[in-house]
Amino acid sequence: MTSASQATLGSDANDVKTPQVTSGCDIIDWRPEDPIFWENRGRRIANRNLWISIPSLLCGFAVWLMWGIITVQMANAGFPFGPEELFTIAAISGLSGATLRIPASFFIRICGGRNTVWLTTALLMVPAVLTGIALQDKTTPLWFFQLCALLSGIGGGNFACSMSNISTFFPKRLQGTALGLNAGLGNFGVTTMQILIPLVMTVGLFGAIGGEPIPLVKDSASLVGKIVAGTPTYVQNAGFVWLLLLVPLAFFGWFGMNNLLTVSPNIGSTAAALFKVFFFYLLALVISAVALYLYLPAPTGIGVLSGGGMWVMLIGVMFGTLLAMKLTATGEMKANLTKQFAIFKNKHTWSMTALYVVTFGSFIGFSMALPLSITVIFGNTHVMDDSGLWVHAKNPNAPSALMYAWIGPFVGALIRPIGGWISDKVGGSIVTQIISIVLVIASAATGYVMFEAYHSATPEQYFLLFMALFVVLFAASGIGNGSTFRTVGFVFDQDQRGPVLGWTSAVAAYGSFIAPVIIGGQIKAGTPEYAMYGFAVFYAICVVMNWWFYLRKDAYIKNP
Repeated sequence: MTSASQATLGSDANDVKTPQVTSGCDIIDWRPEDPIFWENRGRRIANRNLWISIPSLLCGFAVWLMWGIITVQMANAGFPFGPEELFTIAAISGLSGATLRIPASFFIRICGGRNTVWLTTALLMVPAVLTGIALQDKTTPLWFFQLCALLSGIGGGNFACSMSNISTFFPKRLQGTALGLNAGLGNFGVTTMQILIPLVMTVGLFGAIGGEPIPLVKDSASLVGKIVAGTPTYVQNAGFVWLLLLVPLAFFGWFGMNNLLTVSPNIGSTAAALFKVFFFYLLALVISAVALYLYLPAPTGIGVLSGGGMWVMLIGVMFGTLLAMKLTATGEMKANLTKQFAIFKNKHTWSMTALYVVTFGSFIGFSMALPLSITVIFGNTHVMDDSGLWVHAKNPNAPSALMYAWIGPFVGALIRPIGGWISDKVGGSIVTQIISIVLVIASAATGYVMFEAYHSATPEQYFLLFMALFVVLFAASGIGNGSTFRTVGFVFDQDQRGPVLGWTSAVAAYGSFIAPVIIGGQIKAGTPEYAMYGFAVFYAICVVMNWWFYLRKDAYIKNP
């Protein structure tokens, strides 16, 4: 949007205070709680920013979580990595995406909404291109795929700044709906990726630039049908395809979005604001890389924090990133960060963090782990030999992960705005309570079905029930995503709402690392059901927490 066109926003004589524009994208007067201002001016501006934000966030989710599908097809194409290494690649993007959400939580007030969303969307081109290059050759080393996955975390980080930004545009009464639309439709990036990647692998979209196809060594599938072993496939398109969306989105973000100077009063020049975003993202990536070096086994790490040390590593990454931000910030930025760090003195920050892990952490973790879980649990038959050991062989009737894995995330994303809308009507905490109970029951039942399938010569007979239960898990977590955002909007004021939304989403995003690691580890141990039973126990604890903080007679804040 040009300066001239934006200047017309202040030309209505019926509105005494109208948005003033200091440059082509900066608005200095923003009063969404004022009904007259909202109807005359605010709604149009807010909706424009929302509808540019949604597809940008969709691409962020797609690039962040694409490794859940790419690793399945890498196995089908004969890349020389075992199941645990493939689970680890997917988990790395989860870890970095969650860690990048920590600085992203604070970007809007430091750097401005338009500046932040534009740059973080444009940066997605880097992992997209590198991933396409890596997938052109089966001899690409493991560490390069791990680097690509680390950089894919940029897409995960984008969620925190996107949600924080949109929360500043809308009045409190519309927070649940607006944030539900942004997050829910943005979450369709998971489904879009799970459907699009298998399809684009079947055609040479980019000609000679895209490289030569790689023949499959195992049967695969897409929504158009089965792909038999020996078929040449363009696995590399899984990375390159996102450029078709990211290039125009960078254009629309630059010319169509706004910085609200009432929210970001000291962003300085555009160049300075973009540098801050780039610097803090780089800082978080370096800290993530160091943590992974301590966690991963040789040859890419030293493994001193493997196994149970995972929890030490996660805590170290979170608080190490916060400390590094505070130590490296200077001047006005340091003062701004100090002010925003006040959220950590509020007990509701911590209660909402746990509750958002229940909802978004479940959604994103299961989205990352489900495709490989289907492949490993149902892709083999399981028969005990005479010595009492389980023997696994290829299952000729195995369901395809690429055919079914998209269904759960699709349902979760589709229903998320509905969760926000219902919560606007009846209250966020009561909705969170109901879905948390559903998650307890469904996760325990899923664990039992996984146990039966993993000890069966015909595991496919349990697949329909397995998928139905996972759809319930995704639906419940999707509704809960909207309800927890509604509660944040109700509990926190304007100054703290954005940083809290960013922080809670950052911690919850570690579910994308935890779920693949725990489920993958339990599958390797032969006890996949233990992972789901553990999740059920956590959900039950959070049922009690939600009731204590927000629903009991003498709750800290009654909601509803």
